[in-house]
Amino acid sequence: MALIFRVLFLVTLAGLGMTAVPLHAQGTDQPTGTITVEDSAEQDAAIARRIREILMELEGYEDVTVTVNSGIVTLRGTALDGPAVTRLNEIAGRVEGVVTIENRVQETTDVARRLDPALERFRSRSEQFINYLPLAGIAIAAFTLVVVVGYLIARWRRPWDRLAPNAFIADIYRQVIRIAFILGGLVIALDILGATALLSTILGAAGIIGLAIGFAVRDTVENFIASIMLSIRQPFRPNDQVEIEGDIGKVIRLTSRATILLSFDGNHIRIPNSTVFKSRIVNYTRNDERRFLISLGVAYDTDLSRAQELALQTVSSLPFVIYEPAPAVWIEELGDSAVILQVAGWIRQHETSYLKARSEAWRLCLAAFDHAGIVMPETTLRVVGIGDAPSQPDDNSRTAKPAASNAAAIAAATATLGDTEAAMDKELERIVATERAGKGGDDLLTQDAPEE
Repeated sequence: MALIFRVLFLVTLAGLGMTAVPLHAQGTDQPTGTITVEDSAEQDAAIARRIREILMELEGYEDVTVTVNSGIVTLRGTALDGPAVTRLNEIAGRVEGVVTIENRVQETTDVARRLDPALERFRSRSEQFINYLPLAGIAIAAFTLVVVVGYLIARWRRPWDRLAPNAFIADIYRQVIRIAFILGGLVIALDILGATALLSTILGAAGIIGLAIGFAVRDTVENFIASIMLSIRQPFRPNDQVEIEGDIGKVIRLTSRATILLSFDGNHIRIPNSTVFKSRIVNYTRNDERRFLISLGVAYDTDLSRAQELALQTVSSLPFVIYEPAPAVWIEELGDSAVILQVAGWIRQHETSYLKARSEAWRLCLAAFDHAGIVMPETTLRVVGIGDAPSQPDDNSRTAKPAASNAAAIAAATATLGDTEAAMDKELERIVATERAGKGGDDLLTQDAPEE
């Protein structure tokens, strides 16, 4: 029985020894597995021989010595660099029968030995570059050919000018064609070199850079898009009188960045296209017929029907006032000292000056009222002192002239009718034409573009 217990005790110790060693040897750089009980000098020599044969086939391990004792591999010597030292654990750990590894190899400090691999890599890359020169020349030639074809197609103006509504859009078409052919040539060249994976990297970097630039120049991009939209659907033409954001003037040109107006004072007004696109635009020139308004104040005791009839007859008899739409007169408001009549008449503004027509209508209506004895009172203030008796209105303060007939009043008023031709507008149009002739190539406005 004692013999049996002794055998069981020894087997138990052997089992504990077999399981304890692998737990101690496990690690990222150490071999794993079960250690066999039977080991011999022949197995250790075979392990050492196998590791030496592997290291002899690799560069940088000429000074490494290998010793194995009971499956424990000890490595000594010097290696080229730190990654080479770490790699020894992986190499030795893959050999069957290795229990653990003692890596005592250090990095070499020999300058010549450290430089030899760099020189070898440089020589190898130089040879590779020289071998790639014919293939690179073919890739460059293919890229150049594709790009030249794209530029020749883009320079062919006739198809793009026909497809585009104006020169600005045609130029955008040509730029898109150039970029498309450049990308196509780049893909072909990289495919010849076998480096198509590089294209995705280039495009990804270009996309990131483009996104960053887009955020940085957001206003410029918005202005560019607004220029495209305004050039496609043009809300005005050259020489049109427009009002944009409170600025009134004649349109000189629409550029890729701004809309330029000529004010009635002869000054240039430059408005960014992004502002023009988002603003309320009033085009006074689009329709030939245009209405003018004048205000006339009459006394409260005036026969309003007679005053309205006289104002309507006066405006209707003016030679520059058209019949359709017909003139009209109405009571606008009751002022502090007068009843305000609003008189409206229509003219053809391409033939008649708007400002001069309104001026003549005002002058002749005043003359007609004066001849008819219709009083147009001035605003007056009466100051009454304390203790003073209120003054009585003076009957002689309003001396009305003898009333003349309406026909005579109108005849007398129109006898001195002034020149109402649009001479001032024509002078501004001449200035605009001169400005456009000087820089006509930068204008996006065309007469045949769609109108909004």
